Amino acid sequence: MVIREMSEGECRRVLSRARLARLACAHENQPYVVPVYLAYEATGYLYGFTTPGQKVEWMRINPLVCVEVDEIATYDQWVSVIVFGRYEELPEAPASKGAHLRASERPQQAAEATPAWPANSRQDPLEDELMQASQGLTAHPSWWEPASTAWAARVHRDSAEPFISVYYRIRIDRVTGHEATRDTRHATSDAVPSPPTGTWGRLRRTLSHVFGGK
Repeated sequence: MVIREMSEGECRRVLSRARLARLACAHENQPYVVPVYLAYEATGYLYGFTTPGQKVEWMRINPLVCVEVDEIATYDQWVSVIVFGRYEELPEAPASKGAHLRASERPQQAAEATPAWPANSRQDPLEDELMQASQGLTAHPSWWEPASTAWAARVHRDSAEPFISVYYRIRIDRVTGHEATRDTRHATSDAVPSPPTGTWGRLRRTLSHVFGGK
């Protein structure tokens, strides 16, 4: 196996086609890693959608995060990209402010979790970015399910917990990556090599002596 360091451009191309990633945050010297769906857009940010929970609470306190994305074909053919960045929340859409759903009103489809704006509303740059983020995420099936499912699990403990959409972005400070490829210089064989003649002869005589053979 040969491992090489990837260029920044190669790393960003991997991010652009990735869906599932691992998001790591930390609070009071305790790391926490969760799988998330992310979308990489032309703005150079990673965008995500979730509901309030431990990772959001921790990232609000300590916004420094790390994201890992990989593509694995075999044990010796894989790509791994790591992003060091900062968590930043995007604003709620004006039409959705105050419209937090209760447990009995759990979203049943993507459109119910997608932000909406009133007709002819004026948007600030962050609201424009929220719209772009939602468009990038909704381009993939079931983009909202992880957050919705996690929220549904929590409401079994507290049925009064509202469904609150949290759109966020990861500002990329640094990105690194490595690619592993098969080393064709050393062909492997499934055949077991035979021991040297002298060694085999001594082994046969030893076994014959132990087991009484001739």
